[in-house]
Amino acid sequence: MRIFLLLCLLALGNAKPYQPINVMDFMKNYDVMMADASDEEDDDDDHDDDDDDDYEDENCPSGCHCSPRVVQCSDQGQISVPDKIPEDTVLLDLQNNDITEIKENDFKGLHKLHGLFLINNKISKIHPKAFRNMAHLRLLYLSYNLLTEIPANLPPNVIELRFHENKINRIQKDAFKGLRKLHVLELGANPLANSGIEFGAFNGLSTLYIGIAEAKLTAIPKDLPSSITELSLDYNKIAKVEVEDFIRYKNLQRLGLGFNQIKSVENGSFASIQSVREIHMDNNRLRKVPPSLNTLRYLQVIYLHGNKISSVGVNDFCPVRPSDKKNLYTGISLFANPVKYWDIQPATFRCVTGRRGVQLGNFRK
Repeated sequence: MRIFLLLCLLALGNAKPYQPINVMDFMKNYDVMMADASDEEDDDDDHDDDDDDDYEDENCPSGCHCSPRVVQCSDQGQISVPDKIPEDTVLLDLQNNDITEIKENDFKGLHKLHGLFLINNKISKIHPKAFRNMAHLRLLYLSYNLLTEIPANLPPNVIELRFHENKINRIQKDAFKGLRKLHVLELGANPLANSGIEFGAFNGLSTLYIGIAEAKLTAIPKDLPSSITELSLDYNKIAKVEVEDFIRYKNLQRLGLGFNQIKSVENGSFASIQSVREIHMDNNRLRKVPPSLNTLRYLQVIYLHGNKISSVGVNDFCPVRPSDKKNLYTGISLFANPVKYWDIQPATFRCVTGRRGVQLGNFRK
């Protein structure tokens, strides 16, 4: 399963979370994925060793296209999950249909399913037992539907869970209970406010990535899993950053706060995230460079363009003492600010890889 997990995480870095999934891309790595997955299924007494070439079209549900262990039923106008899906199915594609409900027995018998793609349907209801006995499910994509809350009893071994652009306005306590292997949780483009996240909503979760962009957050959530290494909160209504905001998130390496309404960053706010490598605070309302960036040893990328920054100090980015170790910046963006770039002292960027690492440009109203 290690290779399968690696492929999933690589896909995350190269695709936007709300894009429809091209199942053919998964099929390119199909042989590797199945060879690796078989390590976990050696104890299955009914393991099917039949030659894939013997796969018969009569095993394929009506309106679907099938290849060995892959069933594609996308763009078929399906109003419900098709019947008689082969029990050895590993990838099931039901994207771009008109499915409104997931019933209790829709996936009955699909014990070997690894990927389930339900993107862009009209699903508003999922039966609490719909995912029972799906111990091998790793990818569950439910983006672009009509869900108003997190479904109950999610598959216990899921690695990627995506709810981008639903109607979710509430995350109940223990909503993700038991998901000890989850690495990616995408909740962006939902009408989710801070008040809609119940205390304890993320109990027991040790995920690496959480995305809550394009929501209705007015502050940075304080109760997310402490394990996160990447947090995306872009396109919200966050107005300020305070010292207590990141105390819990000491493993954070990438922080997205672009396109908010941030006017101020309290001194010491980033002190808890000493491992951070990339911070996006572009298109906010900052009037100065956030304090203490020069103390973040591993920070290499900082986006501050599209703010109201009028001056830049010589020590805003780089350590004051030459003896302090600091990874060189590869990207600092300051364009679309009212700062006069000719007033910035050359030594301000002494810890940048080179001239191309700094983007100043001209300010235009």
